[in-house]
Amino acid sequence: MSETVYIETSVLGYLIVRPSNNLILMANAETTRQWWDTRARQFTLYISQVVLDEVARGDAEIAARRLEMLCDFPLLEVNEAVQDLAAQFLTKSNLPPKAADDALHIALATVYSLDYLLTWNCRHIANAQIQKKLLQISNVAGYELPTICTPYELMEE
Repeated sequence: MSETVYIETSVLGYLIVRPSNNLILMANAETTRQWWDTRARQFTLYISQVVLDEVARGDAEIAARRLEMLCDFPLLEVNEAVQDLAAQFLTKSNLPPKAADDALHIALATVYSLDYLLTWNCRHIANAQIQKKLLQISNVAGYELPTICTPYELMEE
């Protein structure tokens, strides 16, 4: 069985991005496209309704392209266990209240025991200080936090 990956919204944002003079943004977009083209098929990929809701926002044309990409992805349900863990992440960690959707992404990948949570959100998700606290909260709740990483970190050697 292949390893499992929860695809967080920011990854999809980098897959379908307008050209920019921001070199970091464009480098991240290129890394994401390389991962998507060369590595994504080696994993079982999951999303949630939270991802669908987030990618539907913004520019209508780009949102439609993102939604079209996701039409066949299995959806993880935001159930009571996910909501409870997300609430704990928000109240017991250093995640700010405005990061409620980020807490849901992390809780989804954790409750469903996925191997990885793939993200470019380094402020609230792929953040070493926040992850340290999330790991403690997950363990106390009886869960194992997935490896949270960027596409760059999940490339082949």
